[in-house]
Parts: sequence; C-alpha cells; structure tokens
Amino acid sequence: MAGRMRIAAALALALAVPASAAEPIAGRWYTAEKDAVVAIAPCGKTLCGRIEKFLVPPPQGNDQRDVNNPDPAKRQRRLLGTAILWSFTPDGDVWRGQIYDPKSGKSYRSVLRRKGPGVLEVKGCVGPFCQTQEWKRVG
Repeated sequence: MAGRMRIAAALALALAVPASAAEPIAGRWYTAEKDAVVAIAPCGKTLCGRIEKFLVPPPQGNDQRDVNNPDPAKRQRRLLGTAILWSFTPDGDVWRGQIYDPKSGKSYRSVLRRKGPGVLEVKGCVGPFCQTQEWKRVG
C-alpha cells in the first residue's frame, strides 16, 4: 500500500509541473554584436533587460542619449540603464514581451528562448516577420 501511495504521489507531482516550462533567462548577456551587456532581471511581475554596460563605446560614450526614440520626451534619456526588454512572461517553453532597438528607435514584439546553458535566442517580430539573434551569457 505504501509503495502505491509513493507512486501516486510521484505521478501527481510530475503532472503538476508543466512539460515544457520556459527555462530561466535572468542573468547578464552579451548582445549579438558584442557591443553591450544586457542584464535581465525581475521588474515587478515580469522580467526586463537593461543596458548594463557598453563594450563598444557609442559616439557619445556612456553618456549616449536615446536620440532615435520616436518620443521626443525620451530623446534626452541616457541609454546606459535603459530597459530594452520589458514585460517578459513565460509562455510554454518561451518568454514573450517587447524589445526596443535604440539604433532604429523602434520597438518590436519579442520572443526569448534558451538554446543551451550559455545561449539566449532573441527574436524581434513585426507581424509574421521575425529577425533572430543569439546572445551569449556573460562568463
């Protein structure tokens, strides 16, 4: 009887865990161009990613402003510390949210997925069209 209860308990526990849960994405990541480090961490009930460090200094260095932002009120904000990923929540085996490209000043629907222990697949999408990059975990 006790053996059956252990098996039943183990089965119930296995069924309670989603079969394909999104792998954690929090941490520090090199962008695909290796020009910055983005730190992904909780922001309230969701995850966001902020520019933590420039590896290739932008034209104005660490004081670079968000000059390409379509909102004139945001063009004076410093890029260092700006959230370029926001509102990410797990959805099956991926994370869904929004991504901002400071070089173009555009925001896109985004999907993030872990591709092994040190790789993050980053997709930015407009309608059915997506562009994919791979970011590497900071050692």
